[in-house]
Amino acid sequence: MKELVEVIAKELVDNPGEVVVTEKEEGKNVTIELHVAASDMGKVIGKQGRIAKTIRTLVKAASSKDDKRVDVEII
Repeated sequence: MKELVEVIAKELVDNPGEVVVTEKEEGKNVTIELHVAASDMGKVIGKQGRIAKTIRTLVKAASSKDDKRVDVEII
């Protein structure tokens, strides 16, 4: 899941070198934290959070076969 978020984020931002994705696993819960440059924050979130919601939906769909709950946090 970490790689999926990283690929999507790097394609959206102007500074792909500043994209950092970390993954924390606690049992069946996985938290993926996405760090981007301050100037790219709007591009990752999108108008009314549409892009962020889409990223979360894609990750949730990809993780459904692993029987884990994945949360994506944009920091």
